[in-house]
Amino acid sequence: MRLTFPVLTLSRGGAQRMIAELANALTLIGHEVVVLMPSLGVVEYEMKCPIIPVPAPALTEDHFPYGDVIISNYYTTVPVAERASRQGKGLHIRLALCYEPNFLPDNNQSFASYGITRNLLVLSRWQQEVIRINHGIKGRIVPVGVDPDFHNRHFRDNPGKPLIVSAIMRRPEGGFSGHREQEYLIQQLDMVKRLHPEVEIYIMTPPAEYAASRSLQALLNSGRYQLRTPGNDDELAYHYNETDIFVSASTNDAGSLPGLEAMRCGAALVTVYSGGNLEYCAHRQNCLMSYRHEQRLAADIVTLINDGELRRRLAARGEQDSLEFTWERSVQIFQAELFEMVSRQGT
Repeated sequence: MRLTFPVLTLSRGGAQRMIAELANALTLIGHEVVVLMPSLGVVEYEMKCPIIPVPAPALTEDHFPYGDVIISNYYTTVPVAERASRQGKGLHIRLALCYEPNFLPDNNQSFASYGITRNLLVLSRWQQEVIRINHGIKGRIVPVGVDPDFHNRHFRDNPGKPLIVSAIMRRPEGGFSGHREQEYLIQQLDMVKRLHPEVEIYIMTPPAEYAASRSLQALLNSGRYQLRTPGNDDELAYHYNETDIFVSASTNDAGSLPGLEAMRCGAALVTVYSGGNLEYCAHRQNCLMSYRHEQRLAADIVTLINDGELRRRLAARGEQDSLEFTWERSVQIFQAELFEMVSRQGT
C-alpha cells in the first residue's frame, strides 16, 4: 500500500517514536511510505522512508501525494488529512497517540477533531473507552512496543554501586507538559532525598529541550540532582540500566512508553496511574502504582529503597511482563487494521 503520514515533527518523544517505528517497519516490509512534514519540523529519528519537507509552516491538502491511506495523528493534522482524503488521495485513518482534550490547550478544537473520521486507532483500553464515551467511536487498539536496544545489561549487579532513582523531565515552557505533573514529581523526589541523602537522583531530559529551557537549567543546576541528556536510544537505554527505581508522575498517557522501556531494562517502576499504563502495570505485582490524589509517590519510592527484595522482585516481574510489547507485534496489528479498514471502505 501507499501510505502517507502527515506529522508536525519527529523530535524525541513517545508519540513520535511510535510514528517512526511504524513508518520504518512498514517500509521494510514493502509498503510505499512517505512522511509529510512542514518546514519547521525536526527529525531526530533515523528514518527508512522518504520525508517530504513542505516549504510552508503548515500542511495543506495540496501538499499530499496520491496514495491508498493517509494516517493522521495529532489533532491539528486531522482536518487537513480529511480534506486530502476527499480529494482522492487516500483513505483517512487517525492514529490517536494521546487524547488531547484532557490536558492540552485549545481543547474545543481537539475535542471537535474526533468527529471528523470514524476510522480510529488508539493505544490502550483506557483511551479507547474515553473516546467511546465522549464521541461514540470505538477505536481499534494498536499497542506500543519496545525496541530491542532496550534490554537489561545487568549494571545493578556491580558491588558498591549506589542506589539510583531516575525520572524524565521535559521542557515545561509551551504548555505541553502539564500532564507530566513535574512540580509534584520534584516535590516528591525532594522528600526522598531528605529521607535518603545517600540515594542518587538522576533527571533525564532531551538535550535540545534542556538547552532551550531556562526553568530546566535552573532546576538541574541547583546541585540537587544529576543531569542526564541522552541523545539517542543507546544512551537512553544506558541510563535506564543505571537506574534502580524509575519514577513517573504523569497523570494522562495513552501509552506511557518510558515506564515500559525502564521495565525492559530491569528497573523497578514507581508510577502514578495515567490511564494507558494499565496496559502493562499491575500494582505490587510488577510495580508500585498510586493515584495522584493519594500523594504516595515518595512513600512508594522509599518503600523500594528500604526493601531490596521487593524492589528486585518487582523489577524482575516487570522485565518479564514487558517482553510482550514489541514493535514487531505493534506493526503486525497496525497493518492488519489498515487492511481491514481499507477493505470495508465505502460500506
